[in-house]
Amino acid sequence: MLTVLFFAQLRERLGTDKLIIEMPAESWTVADLTKHLVGQYPEWQKSLLASNIITAVNQQVADKAQALKSGDEIAYFPPVTGG
Repeated sequence: MLTVLFFAQLRERLGTDKLIIEMPAESWTVADLTKHLVGQYPEWQKSLLASNIITAVNQQVADKAQALKSGDEIAYFPPVTGG
């Protein structure tokens, strides 16, 4: 099982802040998870595939090739800006 979190404007655009996903038997990467989410929710494609979206696995920034394991927490969020 994976816990998927969405933050800031991304949460607002997708209409949810959290999903629980059953992980398949084969291993997944962050890219595989994103592809799965877009397949399940085609209307999310533009938001999740935007080049500026940041992903984190277990609160550590991760790239698309990061391997996932059951129990991981994956977060998607837009760039953080300060003022």
